[in-house]
Amino acid sequence: MSHKKAQNLEIDNLDIQILSILMKNATTPYTEIAKDLIVSGGTIHVRMKKLEEMGVIKGANLEVDPQKLGYDICAFLGIYLEKGSQYNEAVKQLKAIKEIVELHYTTGSWSIFAKIVCHDTNHLREVLNEQIQSVKGIQRTETFISLEESIKRQITLD
Repeated sequence: MSHKKAQNLEIDNLDIQILSILMKNATTPYTEIAKDLIVSGGTIHVRMKKLEEMGVIKGANLEVDPQKLGYDICAFLGIYLEKGSQYNEAVKQLKAIKEIVELHYTTGSWSIFAKIVCHDTNHLREVLNEQIQSVKGIQRTETFISLEESIKRQITLD
């Protein structure tokens, strides 16, 4: 049995219920979760600690609306590398570009797929031309501007 499957055996229905509640609203107090699930607050704390130690919970983040903060452009970028072996070095350099909010090593046409947020089209052009395309190993890029985010969600556990 793989290590991953062994870990999954340690997750029971109560864990799934706790995760489902918190994934909908991470600010839900443990006492409220305990009341809803008819267990003690201590049980929720113990379960959450276990899930963190297992790596199931990777952290809790405050989600902001980039548009409300003046980031009106969301774009996706397909990045072609000269050689796949340049991936690690390219990622080190790309991590320094704060406008990149997601980065994925992919199969298919591109080596890397990135999500970037910018204030406007001029800002996008600057990030593409002056920062991303100057990264050693990047051969070329393809840019897709998002016109609307229609779905954004986590996986569903229940």
